[in-house]
Amino acid sequence: MGRFSRRGFLTAAAAGTATVTGAAAASAEAGRPPRSALCVPEPRITTVEAGDARYHELVARGFNARFVAAPDRVHVVHSAGQVAQVLTAAVRSGKQVAVRSGGHCFENFADHRDVKVLIDTSPMRAVYFDRERRAFAVEPAATLAEVYRTLHYDYGVTLPAGVCPQVGAGGHVAGGGYGPLTRRDGAVVDHLYGVEVVVVDASGQARVVTATREADDPNRELWWAHTGGGGGNFGVVTRYLFRSPGAQGDQPERLLPKPPTRLCSTFVTWPWADVDLTSFTRLVQNYSRWFEDYHADQRYSSLYSTLHLNTHAVGSISMEIRFDGGRADAEDLIDRFVAAVNKGTGLTPAIEHQDDLWLQATLGARFDTGGYDRHKSKSAYLRRTWTAERIATVHRHVTDQAFQGWGSVDLYSYGGRVNTVPSDATALPQRDSILKAWFSVTWMDPAADDLHLKWIRELYRDVFRDTGGVPVPGADHDGCYINYPDTDTADPAWNTSGVPWTTLYYKGGYPRLQRVKAGWDPRDVFRHPLSVRLP
Repeated sequence: MGRFSRRGFLTAAAAGTATVTGAAAASAEAGRPPRSALCVPEPRITTVEAGDARYHELVARGFNARFVAAPDRVHVVHSAGQVAQVLTAAVRSGKQVAVRSGGHCFENFADHRDVKVLIDTSPMRAVYFDRERRAFAVEPAATLAEVYRTLHYDYGVTLPAGVCPQVGAGGHVAGGGYGPLTRRDGAVVDHLYGVEVVVVDASGQARVVTATREADDPNRELWWAHTGGGGGNFGVVTRYLFRSPGAQGDQPERLLPKPPTRLCSTFVTWPWADVDLTSFTRLVQNYSRWFEDYHADQRYSSLYSTLHLNTHAVGSISMEIRFDGGRADAEDLIDRFVAAVNKGTGLTPAIEHQDDLWLQATLGARFDTGGYDRHKSKSAYLRRTWTAERIATVHRHVTDQAFQGWGSVDLYSYGGRVNTVPSDATALPQRDSILKAWFSVTWMDPAADDLHLKWIRELYRDVFRDTGGVPVPGADHDGCYINYPDTDTADPAWNTSGVPWTTLYYKGGYPRLQRVKAGWDPRDVFRHPLSVRLP
């Protein structure tokens, strides 16, 4: 994301005798790259336990250092068949399982104290075209950088996925996935044709299944659950299959969106020394009202923007913009947008423009937090501009001189194509918002946990004080984003709305997710603090 980012603005066989049936093993390998043709054998499962020199590195590679797993063992796997083998053994031993792909979960879903078996899919990072399915296959640990690079260089296509290049596809896709091209092309799950998942049946046996969006697919509900139902709920994803709805033929170049050729990037900075409550309020209202007015305007479909309402300690408020540089009017439209946001504030921002090749700019995005690896996030979908009272509440917290930490309320552009999809077509139900808000704070010192958690919890509670401390779906807001999970939404001390966390994330689709859970994970093998519960 240029100089700023979604993640911060600083810079062996398994135990037991589990096997996979021949049919399942064959299914797991269907359409894969011809490994055998190169005479390269599949690497074995690697099992690591405490005391092994690799153990700490494997259990501590999650994004949020507030949580570190302590499983009995970690299994590093390379295929769906190996996942099934490890899963069956773990279930039969009665040990709780978690899965890690990219390792970027904000909460303790993979690093929970109850997890005794951690399945690490990090070697599973292939990206290729599956001719049998007429779809692009992406394995769970493939980073977005790897996905973008392969799709672009080999086929000239892309996906409207996230902006942080080192995020893994595994959890990102299952949670809905959005990014710089979402206003033009929709959410990433709007292009999800199918999903290969290792599930566990009532007997405790793991097997590999593939579910697609085809109307006559008996496994279709399992596909639907992975279009925004969140990771770690129904099974272990071993492949995602992508093909845009309505795409015809078998030529890969015609089956997904084309990326822009060039990217115009603009970075705008307002020093905090120049900003007071009046100008701050005008700035936020201008930005939000622009998206109210232009969220469906095709001229701006490729506009991606973030307004970073940083804490005073950061030194400035900032805005970054990305726009299709292939348009002849790109610079003019960007200038109009910046002028609309700054109008009437009395401020003179610093403005910097860049023009890059699309992939070069995308892969150069930064999300590294420079060691500030302790973290807390919260989220909200905005259906309309915040009131002056809400904006004043944000201002009061981000300018609190008693808090010198690195936090932010980021307002991400939304709307456009993503809002043209019916709310029940996918498990991602938020389909009429104009902005997505991300509340975040990062720090290094474990001794400062309470200070930073208190700041972000009170900020969020106060912003949504009129609806019980959370963005209850209604005229102003539309709940929360499961890829920015927040266990506080399930805590009555912080969610006093009477609206359950399940409604905040899934709205009316939650009972349907529960039915999928009952059908495909009847033993509740896949569970974490915000997992879909059995009905």
